[in-house]
Amino acid sequence: MSEQQTGRLYGVGLGPGDPSLMTVRAVEVIAAADVIAYHSARHGRSIARSIAERHLRPDHIEERLVYPVTTETTDHPGGYRGAMEEFYADAAARLAAHLDAGRTVAVLAEGDPLFYGSYMHMHKRLADRYPTEVIPGVTSVSAAAARLGTPLVEGEEVLTVLPGTLPEEELTARLATADAAAVMKLGRTFPTVRRALERSGRLADARYVERATMQAERTAPLAEVDPESVPYFSMAVLPSRVDAPHGDRGDTPSGDREDTPHDDRVDAPGGVSGPPGEVVVVGLGPAGPLWLTPEARGELAAAEDLVGYTTYLDRVPVRPGQRRHASDNKVEAVRAEFALDLARRGRRVAVVSSGDPGVFAMATAVLEAACEDPYREVPVRIVPGMTAAHAAAARAGAPLGHDYAVISLSDRLKPWEVIAERLRAAAAADLVLALYNPGSRSRVWQVGKARELLLEHRAPDTPVVLGRDIGGPGERVRIVRLADLDPAQVDMRTILLVGSSQTRTVRRGDGTDIVWTPRRYPEA
Repeated sequence: MSEQQTGRLYGVGLGPGDPSLMTVRAVEVIAAADVIAYHSARHGRSIARSIAERHLRPDHIEERLVYPVTTETTDHPGGYRGAMEEFYADAAARLAAHLDAGRTVAVLAEGDPLFYGSYMHMHKRLADRYPTEVIPGVTSVSAAAARLGTPLVEGEEVLTVLPGTLPEEELTARLATADAAAVMKLGRTFPTVRRALERSGRLADARYVERATMQAERTAPLAEVDPESVPYFSMAVLPSRVDAPHGDRGDTPSGDREDTPHDDRVDAPGGVSGPPGEVVVVGLGPAGPLWLTPEARGELAAAEDLVGYTTYLDRVPVRPGQRRHASDNKVEAVRAEFALDLARRGRRVAVVSSGDPGVFAMATAVLEAACEDPYREVPVRIVPGMTAAHAAAARAGAPLGHDYAVISLSDRLKPWEVIAERLRAAAAADLVLALYNPGSRSRVWQVGKARELLLEHRAPDTPVVLGRDIGGPGERVRIVRLADLDPAQVDMRTILLVGSSQTRTVRRGDGTDIVWTPRRYPEA
């Protein structure tokens, strides 16, 4: 059929509930339509119809699209999904009959038609067959924020919108990482959403909004809401963190960096009074935000103070209201005590560490200081991160597929004789080796010496993975023979993975080389 012979389909957004919040265009479309369609439950009442009621005419043809089920309990042979699919197909066929007859059809939708709305199921089935226009509406999220009277997102914050029907673990992870969030579809999901907010540490910030802009509107701190009183048309809101009450932030302007010199650790702001804050040592992974876990992202967002080596601290986005204390890479103990001093004064502190903080990184330095006076009472937590060894191994294939040992080649904190003894022992045990800190500007001979030691126990063609700046802009992964390992090609940003006698290098059909170590070890 040509466009002139058919009717026109409209998805009409009605806004959050108050009829006065309908757009002028929505009112115009409803007034001009031949058919008004709306969804309802079996009881027959329709919120969408009640919002638009003043604009309906006696000669409007009304198509009431009655849901067969409103929960996932049904005796339909296809289950809940099958029952709903059959319903949407039938509803679309009913509307298509009107459109084929040349009638204009307006499908009413609370909020915005394409934002968690039922209209979209009609749109997907009809929009490619008939001329269609979607009239946007004010979303319930926007209405809820307006009713709370607090900014929803500001600056570079990101808004996360979640359905409350997600599994609790998924909700917890996403809420922990969110700057600001709205959780929709509460009702029977409210207990799950509340637990997720509590587990993610966001319950105190959460607000509850019920039937925003309607007569029965209600707002409250979410923690105070009775789960038995929560209807489907409600949501949980985590407003903007910017300027949110979060303890005394001292006199440092929002988001400022404080470069913390070696002798300034005693100048942490304020005196020791009241309950201590907390130190969370956060693993950033080997590179940028793609390697950051949801838990780590959430802890970084929640911190009042960020403490770390300048290079690693620069990987954390600047947030208003946070203070950043950057320092040199060689002052781990000073940095740890500075963070603990801040926490003693009630601050919530995140100490950042590349990779995993427990692998040659800041967790040990912080715990070592925290086990001594005056820091024994300061709460300390460790948040893991992706290790450099695992990241490099994944890029190369699976070289760590069997037993392996992790050794640092840096002799700054232990004698080279100890390193050499451990290399010999691990090599003699035929373990794959992950070698951290292989070289730097001041350490240029260790890689060559390690190669000599390993060749006493390994064949010259043993594969060695050189992973440099994994996940970063300068990422490079190379596979060389142990005998050909060139110390000049290794720096502090490189990690070495040395295979065992069983490790294999294979060229795949696409021309790429992969390294893997079999899980099964041959019997003696």
